[in-house]
Amino acid sequence: MSGTPARTADAATAAEVVCLGESMVTFLPSQPGRLADVPSFGRGIGGAESNVACALAAAGHRAAWVSRVGADGFGDHLVEAIAGYGVDTSGVRRDPSRPTGIYFRTATDRATDVHEVAYYRAGSAASAMSPDNIPYATLPATRVLHLSGITAALSADCLALLHDLTAPRPGRPLISFDVNHRPGLWRDADASPEVLLDLARRSDLVFVGEDEAEEAWGVTGAAAIRAALPEPATLVVKRGAEGATVFSGTADTPDAGDITTVPALRVDVVAPVGAGDAFAAGFLSATLRDLPVRDRVRHGHLMAAAVLTVPGDLTAPPARAHADSLAALDDEAWGRLRLGPGWTGDDQEVRTT
Repeated sequence: MSGTPARTADAATAAEVVCLGESMVTFLPSQPGRLADVPSFGRGIGGAESNVACALAAAGHRAAWVSRVGADGFGDHLVEAIAGYGVDTSGVRRDPSRPTGIYFRTATDRATDVHEVAYYRAGSAASAMSPDNIPYATLPATRVLHLSGITAALSADCLALLHDLTAPRPGRPLISFDVNHRPGLWRDADASPEVLLDLARRSDLVFVGEDEAEEAWGVTGAAAIRAALPEPATLVVKRGAEGATVFSGTADTPDAGDITTVPALRVDVVAPVGAGDAFAAGFLSATLRDLPVRDRVRHGHLMAAAVLTVPGDLTAPPARAHADSLAALDDEAWGRLRLGPGWTGDDQEVRTT
C-alpha cells in the first residue's frame, strides 16, 4: 500500500520512528487571560516533533527524538521528561554555549486573535542544528523519519539540515513532514511559502491544514492543495471540524487518485492545543501497523481527541484495543460518537448521540 514504510532486517530492535526537531520548556498559565495578567505558570514540555515521539511511545511504538538542548537545567528537564514517556533520547546532544529554548503561552486557542505566545528561543541550542552536527548517517535506523516546517524556520543551518534529510538516497526511510506553518518564526516571511512547498514535495507523507495551505500558498480546498503537491505518496489535508481528506498514490503508482475523507469526531474540548501533533502520531501509528487509510485517519482523530480533552499538549492515548474498536465502527456509529474528558480510560463509557 502506498505510504507504508518498508520493513528492515533489524526492525525488531530499530526505532520505528525518529522525530527530529526543537523541543522547549513550556510555561502554561494558571488561569485564562493576557500574559501580562497571569500570576503564575506551570512547567511543561512543548515541541511538535517531540510531542509526536511521546505520543507514539505511549501508544507502544519504538520512538526516538533527535535534537540539541543546552547544557542547563531546562535541557535536563526536557530530556528526562521526554525519556519518561519511553522515548529514546540517546540522539539528543548538549550544547555548552547555547541555551535551551523556552516559551510562555496563554490558555486560549492559538487560532484566535487573543492568543499570545512569547518565545525565548533565538540562539537556542536547537537552532544550531545542521548537517555538520546531525549528519544523516548518525540517525538511528528507522522506518519513518518525522520532520516539520518549524525546524526550517529556526535558522539557515536548520533549513540546510532538512534539505539534507529529505534528499533522495538509497534506503531512505519514509519521510513524514508536517507543514506546521508558523509565520511568526520566520525571519524572512516571504520565503517561507516556497521553502515549505519544496520540503513537502521532497517528502513521502505530508500533513497540512486547509487554513495554513491557504495562508502559505494561497490555495483553497483539498483538491487545490493536492494539485500544488502532486509528489507525496500520501497527502493528508486536515480540514478542522470537517475532518480530513487523504490523497494516496502519485502519478507513477497504481492507486494514484485514491481519495479518502473521514469526518472529524465531536469532542468536548478542554484545551485546544496539541491536537495536530496528536493527529499525526495517531496516523503514523496506524501506518506502522499497515491499517487501511480510513482507519489511519480515524486513529489520528482519536489521538487528537485524547489531547483535546485534557489541559496539556500530551496525555496517555487510549489503549490500542479500545482505539481499534472505535476505529472499526461503521460510518453511522462513528458519526454518533461524542468524546469528553476521561473517555480514554478502559472503564469509561463512550457517549453517542
